[in-house]
Amino acid sequence: MAIKKVWIEDGCTSCGLCEGICPDVFVVEDIAIVKEGVNFQDFEDEIKDAADSCPVEVIKYSE
Repeated sequence: MAIKKVWIEDGCTSCGLCEGICPDVFVVEDIAIVKEGVNFQDFEDEIKDAADSCPVEVIKYSE
């Protein structure tokens, strides 16, 4: 199934790991944010890897 939504819950530590894994979807400034207007289906493997790698487990997605 295709990823339709990606979000970051409270608790982000701004470690930058998500941006390092998938800079087309995530950007870290004061906190990590999900870029708008991205076709998440193009980056499904990277999004799942970023969510699995997040040390505080705050990256979420829905299919």
